[in-house]
Amino acid sequence: MSGAPIDVAKALAEGAAARREALIADLVALVDLETPSDDLALLRSGVEAIEGWLESTVGPAARRVAVGGQDAAPHRVLDYPAPLVSGSRGRVAVLCHYDTVWPAGTTAERPARVDGDRITGPGAFDMKAGLVQFAHALALVDGLNLPRPSVRLVLNGDEEVGSVTSRALIEEAVADSGPVLVFESSADAAVKTARKGVGMFDVEITGVETHAGLDPTGGASAIDELARVVLALHGAADLAEDTSVNVGVVSGGTRRNVKAGSAHALVDVRVSSAAEAERIDGVFATLAPANPEARITVSGGWNRPVMERTEQTAELFRLARQCAAELGFDLREVAVGGASDGNFAAALGHGVLDGLGAVGDGAHARHEWVSIDGMVQRTALAAAVLARL
Repeated sequence: MSGAPIDVAKALAEGAAARREALIADLVALVDLETPSDDLALLRSGVEAIEGWLESTVGPAARRVAVGGQDAAPHRVLDYPAPLVSGSRGRVAVLCHYDTVWPAGTTAERPARVDGDRITGPGAFDMKAGLVQFAHALALVDGLNLPRPSVRLVLNGDEEVGSVTSRALIEEAVADSGPVLVFESSADAAVKTARKGVGMFDVEITGVETHAGLDPTGGASAIDELARVVLALHGAADLAEDTSVNVGVVSGGTRRNVKAGSAHALVDVRVSSAAEAERIDGVFATLAPANPEARITVSGGWNRPVMERTEQTAELFRLARQCAAELGFDLREVAVGGASDGNFAAALGHGVLDGLGAVGDGAHARHEWVSIDGMVQRTALAAAVLARL
């Protein structure tokens, strides 16, 4: 930069405010661009449109990696090198997903709407507003000719269904980065510095069918075994340690007068530490049938590892909070039960600042909404964090 030094916080706040109408227009367009996780055709057309929008907003990526798109969700990795500005150094990874939980056709009945300070519409809060805020923050920093690190953006197309085909790509993309910024929605305006690990387990029980009335002592009831399993799993919860276990779906049997030959349970587990994850693994490993003629099989596992609040993450939060203070507001942090792609980065030892996206509410709900004032404020915050890093 040349000439007199600028007041960076003031310049960023004013620059974000000047982008208010563009933020609104871009979010409305992205919400109405349907990208349901289970529709590959819409995901393909959606990510192509998003790439075009990013190029017009931020500029062309110096490096582009395209993965998936035929038999799996399409994902992108886009590199934006540090500018040739004094003080530019380092690398950060930015994680965003563009898929939503809403099926094709939802926007026909509930298109994006602007009402005062609110934008509503499917996927607005989770998490298309975060993607819009990131793009404008990066453009704002570069437009002011401020130093920043190299930025590697990951666009994930299957986050809402567990990041099954994107996890390896995410882990590879963040491997040589420093801090990781995740533009998932905030939690009541707080950023997220810890997330629970999520386990998704299936329990299959095989019994032996007999006539329940004619041969009450014979066979082996899979439903009887399932009842014991449910009690054992729910008993393994430890809310004092922030560990929850929920058997959410059960099925089994054929008729009321037949001892069930099969039964099935779908189980959700949330833990806040690796030690608790190991303990729960032990609970599943030791499930055993009361009737030796029955068999219990457990499949599934940990969909996302724990995102613990490490010192690297705490330092990232302190930096962001200082940036917020310079912009004139207080930034809070929170630990949440839900998981994100940030969990993968945290498990690899990176500092992760999550929840940098929208201020609003209603993830996965029909009342989903985003604050426009919040978008302006968070765009300035993201720009400040990038410039400080």
